[in-house]
Amino acid sequence: MFTKPVHTRLLYAAILIAALALPWYVPDAYIFQIVTMSLIFAIAVSAMNLIIGFTGQASLAHGAFFGIGAYGVAIMTKAGISFWLALPAAALIAAFIGFFVGLPSLRTRGSYFAIVTLCFGVILWIVAGNWIELTGGHNGIFGIPRPSPIPVPVVGPIEFFTQTPLYYLALAALLLTIFVLRRLVFSVFGLSLMAVRNNEPLADAVGINPFATKLISFVIANFIAGLAGGMYAAIIGAVSPSAAGYMMTFNFLIYLILGGMATLSGPVVGAFAIPIIMEFMQFLGDFRMLIFGALLVFVIIYFPQGFVGGLRQLNQKVAAWRQQ
Repeated sequence: MFTKPVHTRLLYAAILIAALALPWYVPDAYIFQIVTMSLIFAIAVSAMNLIIGFTGQASLAHGAFFGIGAYGVAIMTKAGISFWLALPAAALIAAFIGFFVGLPSLRTRGSYFAIVTLCFGVILWIVAGNWIELTGGHNGIFGIPRPSPIPVPVVGPIEFFTQTPLYYLALAALLLTIFVLRRLVFSVFGLSLMAVRNNEPLADAVGINPFATKLISFVIANFIAGLAGGMYAAIIGAVSPSAAGYMMTFNFLIYLILGGMATLSGPVVGAFAIPIIMEFMQFLGDFRMLIFGALLVFVIIYFPQGFVGGLRQLNQKVAAWRQQ
């Protein structure tokens, strides 16, 4: 039922091969770092897509849960806990806090839910900037240890002291995230998510519990956001309140809108395309924001499903033209 056409599978295989070979043809370390960060952001945006794109709940606290994961890993690894234990623990903390945030906030709808979650994000940003003993205040936490080596028989330990292994770590995490989300979306629970998104009263009438469905989606999205934040802290080696700020949320939201909501590939496309485009437009200075704003308005008006949705529409038109 959900089998991809042969040409689509070949395209995905080509993209995967290109991603695996990328460290050998990226021009410099700076661009390579941007690409690695795009992988991390793609994980976070994919999680946001679950709650906004597939469940229809406009959560504006996503950056806050990303920051919880980042601070969780930073604090625990600085205390001597292994990264491989700190990462899932930080993600679980983000999910746990998300559960208690979701209990009251998900009883509201529409713009009210967006405002409640935005307020939580602002509160967390203020706490991160002022709880100096725990978070380091606005100076943040520096010197976060890199992930400890992974022992591999015969080959030897895999160390994470250079950019290349960190890139592959982020790539593996993104592929695992996409795999899990695909299995989740194309399941009975995924259909329940979309039923709640499309018509909540009707979903309730046919036996779906809208509140429980939204809460589970919210918690899963926050868990994945916490994972992305934890990896961000370990790769960057530092974390500050900006990692948990509302601007991080709005960046994720822009990546999602431009890439394409309610698609699995849209968040990845948006998280890669926008930072790289903005980077190559650095020579324009502040004028690049005018071009970026015009691009955002154009996509929202003419391609409401983002870049991926636009490509799908183009593909459908070409297929219809060939059949004539």
